[in-house]
Amino acid sequence: MRPARDLLFGHAVRLGALEERDVPTIARWQTGPFLRLYDARPAVPRSETEVAEWLDDVRQSEQTIAFAIRALEDDRLLGTLELDSILWAHRVCGMGLAIGERENWGRGFGSEAAALGLAFAFEELNLHRVTATVFAYNDRSIALVEKLGFRSEGAFREFLERDARRYDMLLYGLLRHEWHSGTRDR
Repeated sequence: MRPARDLLFGHAVRLGALEERDVPTIARWQTGPFLRLYDARPAVPRSETEVAEWLDDVRQSEQTIAFAIRALEDDRLLGTLELDSILWAHRVCGMGLAIGERENWGRGFGSEAAALGLAFAFEELNLHRVTATVFAYNDRSIALVEKLGFRSEGAFREFLERDARRYDMLLYGLLRHEWHSGTRDR
Protein backbone atom coordinates (compact mmCIF):
# COMPACT_ATOMS: atom_id res chain seq x y z
CA MET A 1 0.00 0.00 0.00
CA ARG A 2 1.27 3.46 -0.95
CA PRO A 3 1.76 5.72 2.09
CA ALA A 4 -0.42 8.82 2.19
CA ARG A 5 1.37 12.06 1.46
CA ASP A 6 0.56 15.44 2.91
CA LEU A 7 -1.40 17.22 0.19
CA LEU A 8 -1.17 20.66 1.74
CA PHE A 9 2.58 21.10 2.36
CA GLY A 10 5.28 21.74 -0.21
CA HIS A 11 8.95 22.68 0.12
CA ALA A 12 8.37 26.43 0.56
CA VAL A 13 4.62 26.89 1.04
CA ARG A 14 1.61 25.31 2.61
CA LEU A 15 -2.10 25.66 1.95
CA GLY A 16 -4.02 26.57 5.08
CA ALA A 17 -7.23 28.15 6.26
CA LEU A 18 -7.97 31.78 5.54
CA GLU A 19 -8.44 33.50 8.88
CA GLU A 20 -9.73 36.82 10.17
CA ARG A 21 -6.13 37.93 10.75
CA ASP A 22 -5.64 37.72 6.95
CA VAL A 23 -8.37 40.25 6.16
CA PRO A 24 -6.20 43.42 6.48
CA THR A 25 -3.48 41.92 4.27
CA ILE A 26 -5.93 40.84 1.57
CA ALA A 27 -7.63 44.26 1.69
CA ARG A 28 -4.22 45.91 1.19
CA TRP A 29 -3.65 43.74 -1.91
CA GLN A 30 -6.94 45.06 -3.28
CA THR A 31 -5.30 48.42 -3.93
CA GLY A 32 -2.46 47.32 -6.22
CA PRO A 33 -1.82 45.54 -9.52
CA PHE A 34 -3.23 42.35 -7.99
CA LEU A 35 -6.79 43.30 -8.99
CA ARG A 36 -6.11 43.68 -12.70
CA LEU A 37 -4.38 40.32 -12.90
CA TYR A 38 -6.94 38.35 -10.91
CA ASP A 39 -10.35 39.79 -11.73
CA ALA A 40 -12.14 41.04 -14.84
CA ARG A 41 -14.25 43.44 -12.80
CA PRO A 42 -13.08 47.06 -12.54
CA ALA A 43 -10.11 47.40 -10.20
CA VAL A 44 -12.03 48.94 -7.31
CA PRO A 45 -10.34 48.68 -3.92
CA ARG A 46 -12.23 46.59 -1.36
CA SER A 47 -12.44 47.52 2.28
CA GLU A 48 -11.63 45.18 5.15
CA THR A 49 -15.37 44.85 5.73
CA GLU A 50 -15.92 43.75 2.12
CA VAL A 51 -13.04 41.27 2.30
CA ALA A 52 -14.45 39.87 5.57
CA GLU A 53 -17.86 39.46 3.90
CA TRP A 54 -16.21 37.65 0.97
CA LEU A 55 -14.45 35.34 3.43
CA ASP A 56 -17.75 34.58 5.19
CA ASP A 57 -19.41 33.84 1.83
CA VAL A 58 -16.59 31.46 0.87
CA ARG A 59 -16.84 29.62 4.18
CA GLN A 60 -20.57 29.06 3.67
CA SER A 61 -20.32 28.04 0.02
CA GLU A 62 -20.56 24.43 -1.09
CA GLN A 63 -19.10 25.37 -4.47
CA THR A 64 -15.88 27.08 -3.33
CA ILE A 65 -12.90 25.99 -1.26
CA ALA A 66 -10.40 28.75 -0.55
CA PHE A 67 -6.93 28.41 0.91
CA ALA A 68 -4.35 30.78 2.31
CA ILE A 69 -0.95 30.29 0.72
CA ARG A 70 1.54 30.59 3.58
CA ALA A 71 5.34 30.56 3.64
CA LEU A 72 6.71 27.59 5.56
CA GLU A 73 9.62 29.63 6.93
CA ASP A 74 7.51 32.16 8.86
CA ASP A 75 3.82 31.39 8.17
CA ARG A 76 3.24 34.78 6.50
CA LEU A 77 0.36 35.08 4.04
CA LEU A 78 1.66 35.03 0.47
CA GLY A 79 -1.58 34.70 -1.46
CA THR A 80 -4.81 32.82 -1.97
CA LEU A 81 -5.88 29.78 -3.95
CA GLU A 82 -9.52 29.03 -4.76
CA LEU A 83 -11.19 25.98 -6.17
CA ASP A 84 -14.44 27.55 -7.28
CA SER A 85 -17.60 26.91 -9.27
CA ILE A 86 -17.41 23.29 -8.15
CA LEU A 87 -20.04 21.13 -9.83
CA TRP A 88 -19.94 18.04 -7.63
CA ALA A 89 -22.19 15.94 -9.89
CA HIS A 90 -19.81 16.45 -12.82
CA ARG A 91 -16.60 16.54 -10.73
CA VAL A 92 -15.33 19.82 -12.23
CA CYS A 93 -14.15 23.16 -10.85
CA GLY A 94 -12.21 26.29 -11.68
CA MET A 95 -8.96 27.29 -10.03
CA GLY A 96 -7.78 30.80 -9.24
CA LEU A 97 -4.51 31.73 -7.63
CA ALA A 98 -3.00 35.04 -6.59
CA ILE A 99 0.27 35.98 -4.95
CA GLY A 100 -0.39 39.34 -3.30
CA GLU A 101 2.91 41.19 -2.99
CA ARG A 102 4.98 41.92 -6.09
CA GLU A 103 8.16 41.07 -4.13
CA ASN A 104 6.94 37.46 -3.91
CA TRP A 105 6.21 37.09 -7.63
CA GLY A 106 8.58 34.92 -9.65
CA ARG A 107 9.89 33.03 -6.61
CA GLY A 108 8.05 29.76 -7.26
CA PHE A 109 5.45 30.22 -4.52
CA GLY A 110 2.53 30.33 -6.97
CA SER A 111 3.77 27.33 -8.90
CA GLU A 112 4.16 25.22 -5.79
CA ALA A 113 0.79 26.35 -4.38
CA ALA A 114 -0.96 25.57 -7.68
CA ALA A 115 0.57 22.08 -7.74
CA LEU A 116 -0.67 21.52 -4.18
CA GLY A 117 -4.12 22.80 -5.15
CA LEU A 118 -4.27 20.41 -8.10
CA ALA A 119 -3.20 17.48 -5.92
CA PHE A 120 -5.97 18.40 -3.48
CA ALA A 121 -8.55 18.72 -6.28
CA PHE A 122 -7.68 15.42 -7.94
CA GLU A 123 -6.62 13.26 -4.98
CA GLU A 124 -8.72 14.54 -2.07
CA LEU A 125 -11.84 15.84 -3.81
CA ASN A 126 -11.69 13.22 -6.56
CA LEU A 127 -12.44 15.80 -9.25
CA HIS A 128 -12.09 14.96 -12.93
CA ARG A 129 -11.42 18.38 -14.45
CA VAL A 130 -9.96 21.71 -13.36
CA THR A 131 -10.28 24.83 -15.51
CA ALA A 132 -8.35 28.08 -15.44
CA THR A 133 -8.96 31.38 -17.18
CA VAL A 134 -6.14 33.82 -17.82
CA PHE A 135 -6.14 37.30 -19.33
CA ALA A 136 -4.00 37.46 -22.46
CA TYR A 137 -1.78 40.18 -20.97
CA ASN A 138 -0.87 38.05 -17.93
CA ASP A 139 2.23 36.31 -19.29
CA ARG A 140 3.25 34.93 -15.88
CA SER A 141 -0.07 33.14 -15.39
CA ILE A 142 -0.04 31.79 -18.93
CA ALA A 143 3.42 30.32 -18.34
CA LEU A 144 2.28 28.85 -15.00
CA VAL A 145 -0.81 27.04 -16.25
CA GLU A 146 1.08 25.67 -19.24
CA LYS A 147 3.93 24.50 -16.98
CA LEU A 148 1.36 22.69 -14.82
CA GLY A 149 0.06 20.79 -17.84
CA PHE A 150 -3.14 22.71 -18.58
CA ARG A 151 -4.15 22.62 -22.23
CA SER A 152 -5.39 25.59 -24.17
CA GLU A 153 -9.07 25.19 -24.96
CA GLY A 154 -9.74 28.47 -26.72
CA ALA A 155 -10.51 32.03 -25.79
CA PHE A 156 -13.28 34.46 -25.16
CA ARG A 157 -12.12 36.94 -27.76
CA GLU A 158 -11.84 40.61 -26.78
CA PHE A 159 -13.38 39.73 -23.43
CA LEU A 160 -12.20 42.72 -21.42
CA GLU A 161 -10.95 46.22 -21.93
CA ARG A 162 -8.03 47.67 -20.04
CA ASP A 163 -6.33 50.97 -20.81
CA ALA A 164 -8.36 51.42 -24.02
CA ARG A 165 -7.29 48.03 -25.43
CA ARG A 166 -9.30 44.82 -25.79
CA TYR A 167 -7.87 41.54 -24.47
CA ASP A 168 -8.87 37.90 -24.81
CA MET A 169 -9.59 35.72 -21.81
CA LEU A 170 -7.76 32.45 -22.46
CA LEU A 171 -9.41 29.18 -21.46
CA TYR A 172 -7.41 26.24 -20.11
CA GLY A 173 -8.35 22.81 -18.82
CA LEU A 174 -6.59 19.94 -17.10
CA LEU A 175 -8.07 16.46 -16.79
CA ARG A 176 -7.30 14.09 -13.96
CA HIS A 177 -5.54 11.51 -16.17
CA GLU A 178 -3.42 14.25 -17.80
CA TRP A 179 -2.39 15.51 -14.39
CA HIS A 180 -1.54 11.98 -13.17
CA SER A 181 0.60 11.25 -16.23
CA GLY A 182 2.25 14.68 -16.01
CA THR A 183 3.20 14.32 -12.34
CA ARG A 184 5.40 11.37 -13.22
CA ASP A 185 7.35 13.64 -15.56
CA ARG A 186 7.85 16.45 -12.99
